[in-house]
Amino acid sequence: MLYRLNAGSKEPLYEQLEALIAKYACLGVLEAHEQLPSVRVMAGELGINPNTVAKAYKNLETKGIIYSVGGKGAFVSDNEAAKLYVLRQSETEFKAAVQKAKNAGMTAESLIRMIEEIYKGGSADD
Repeated sequence: MLYRLNAGSKEPLYEQLEALIAKYACLGVLEAHEQLPSVRVMAGELGINPNTVAKAYKNLETKGIIYSVGGKGAFVSDNEAAKLYVLRQSETEFKAAVQKAKNAGMTAESLIRMIEEIYKGGSADD
């Protein structure tokens, strides 16, 4: 199954679904103008309430990541909207992680070294 949600997470299911669809659109797993499963089909596959899927789809449409065609369903927009959404989400998470590391006493130099290692393909634990 392409979509997996964590029912035990503090993050609401609709937000998890939004993030997954945006991520897949950003990575090209979902192609531009590809049709998404209907709300009922998606809800059935995930075992969740259709209103949860409808809320995720509505939010994604508001963000420009998907669009609806009356009587036909929901489709993935161009990948640029998804990339921008994922980038903004990543920036927020990164800022929070940097603040947490700073509060724990990590120096800027150590953080920069860690980032450089990650970008080189290595592990920060090496």
